[in-house]
Formats: sequence, structure tokens, C-alpha cells
Amino acid sequence: MTTPLKTIIIDDEPDAVNFIHSIIKEYCPKLEVVGKAHSAKEGSKLIIEKTPELVFLDVEMPHGSGFDLLANFPEKSFDVIFITAFNHYAIKAIKFSAVDYILKPININEFISAVDKVLDKRSNTNNRNESFQTLLENVRSAMPGKLAIPTSDGMEYLNTREIIRVEADRSYSWFYLSDRRKLLVSRNLKEYQELLTDRNFFRTHNSHLINLEYVKKYIRHEGGAIELTDGSQVPISRGKRDLFLLQMAKLSK
Repeated sequence: MTTPLKTIIIDDEPDAVNFIHSIIKEYCPKLEVVGKAHSAKEGSKLIIEKTPELVFLDVEMPHGSGFDLLANFPEKSFDVIFITAFNHYAIKAIKFSAVDYILKPININEFISAVDKVLDKRSNTNNRNESFQTLLENVRSAMPGKLAIPTSDGMEYLNTREIIRVEADRSYSWFYLSDRRKLLVSRNLKEYQELLTDRNFFRTHNSHLINLEYVKKYIRHEGGAIELTDGSQVPISRGKRDLFLLQMAKLSK
């Protein structure tokens, strides 16, 4: 039998800490809670003292956020699951960085799923440190700029400026990059549309999301198409044409 992962919970709300602890005791036999803290400062001390393997970490706490706490540990020997109330900016930075999180109010099934994901991918320390470094960079910038892409052998971290377009392939997505590479990702196009729309990406069609910075020309035939600087052409739905032309006009100013 494997030894349970040493786990600590850091959240400024005592009720939340107790609820998380009760879920772990009831549903997560592979975890063992070895400590609890109610602030970033207490949490940092507890991590040093207990050397946990997994930390449940609240994003927003008085006198220091969960991101502030992470910055204290450049080399992380522990995994993190963020616990947060809805906050558009924090959630976007977390999603960009492909770091695990659970929204408050906590759903038990989502909690168990997040734990299972961490247990499945615990082996790669380099990926863990790079994911958290990417997260901290995204949090500090005015807008997240580095996107974590899960690949067959780990994680690739892309600057959004490297992405020419993304194409749906059933529940997968193909990323076409400026260095002529393409990557297959086991996530659907809608997820990336939600993340990238405010980075000058535009969904021209059910199957295509393009970076407007790489548009070469609009072709007016059979409903329309868009040619990109890499020579590829993607269709544009008739209902999207006017909005696309408006977006391009704004970008050209």
C-alpha cells in the first residue's frame, strides 16, 4: 500500500478549511492532512515545517495572496490545487497556465476530479516548476501571455504570438505555430476560444480560431475565406464576416 500524500490546506476561512478536510477524509484515501493554515504567512511557515506533497491553496487571502506564497518557493517539491471564489482575472491566469483549481462553493465531484488529476501527473517535477513559473508570470502581467499546452510527453509553454491558428478535430485541437510546427492537444476549440479571444483571436467558423495578427487577406467568394501569412486559408461563416471586418479595421488603426 502506498503512503498517502502529505497534504496541507491554506485558506483564510475556517469553514472552508474544515469542509476541505472533511472531503479529504471521506473521499480521498490517498491524501493525509498534516497541517492547516489561515494566511499566506502561516502557510509559508507550514510548508517549510511539514514539507507537504500537495497544497490546497486559497487565491485571495488578507495580507498576501496564494500567488504571493508561491513566489516564496522558486523550486517547488509540492503540487498545488487552487481554491478560489470566482475571479475572472485569477481564473484566466490559472487556466492559461494549466494549473489545477476548484471554484467555491466547492463541488465534491469537482474536488475529487482535481485530486485525481494531480495524482495522475505527479511524476514530472520540471513540468510542475515551469507551470508555476508560467502562472506567476501571467499573474504579474496586465494580460496572460504564455499558454500552457498539454502534449503527449508533458507540457509546452507557448507565447500567444507564436500561434497562427487553432483548428478543431472533434474533441481535439490542432495548433499551427509560426515556426511551422503543429501540435495536437486533447482539448476542444471552445476552451481556447474563451482563453484567447481578448488576445486578438477570432473564431471564423465552428472549426477555426485564428490570430488576427497573421491575417494576410480576406477573400470574397463562396461565403468568404481568410488567407493567413503561412499560406493557409480558413473559411469564414457568413454571419461572422461583418464582425471579422470590424475587428480587422480596429486592429489596423
